Order: sequence, then C-alpha cells, then structure tokens
Amino acid sequence: MKISPFLILMAGFLLLGCSKKKEAAKPDSGSSGNPVTAPVDYLGAVVRAKQAADKTVSIAGLQKTIDLFQAQEGRAPKDLNELVSPNYLSALPTPPVGMKFDYNPATAQVKLVPK
Repeated sequence: MKISPFLILMAGFLLLGCSKKKEAAKPDSGSSGNPVTAPVDYLGAVVRAKQAADKTVSIAGLQKTIDLFQAQEGRAPKDLNELVSPNYLSALPTPPVGMKFDYNPATAQVKLVPK
C-alpha cells in the first residue's frame, strides 16, 4: 500500500498545529490587560503621549532657532539667552514641568533633562 505524499504532509501539519505553543513575549505597553482598568490604562497612555509630544515640540523649535542663529551669525550661540532678540525669539520657551533645557555650546545641541 502506497502512502500519498499529500497525506504525509497533512499529517505533519496536523501534528505541528496540535503542539503546545509558547506565548510570544509582549512588549510592555503599561496595560494590565484587565477590562476593568482599561479606562485608567488608556488615560495614562494619553498623558504619557502628551508629555512626549511636548518634549519633542519644545526641543525641535529651539533646535531650529539655534540652527538659524548659527547659519546667520556663523557661530553657535554662547547660551540660550543669546537667542532672545528681535531676529530669533521674543522669549525662551518654557520647558515641560520638572524638566530644564541643557544646552551644549560646543555641539550647538539642546536637550531636555530632569531638574
């Protein structure tokens, strides 16, 4: 009696499909997976996203102003207060709560750091 290669292949798929599967590691999303706490998890995620967006917007605008200063003046500003002028900024932006701007004049890069 000949066994069809098709039957062998189907039996192999059946055996593979019935084997125990390890659960894939889930990335830490901050969610408990509990439907009861879903609204709280959602609001926490929204707050974290807003904080990240505020940081990005603050840094991007200030970095572009530093780049503009460097292109027009031919040098990097000595400190952030040098950017406060009619040509650049009317006032320095306020950093997000609990953060401060850290400016490195050697590299002309600005970043947000905790206070």
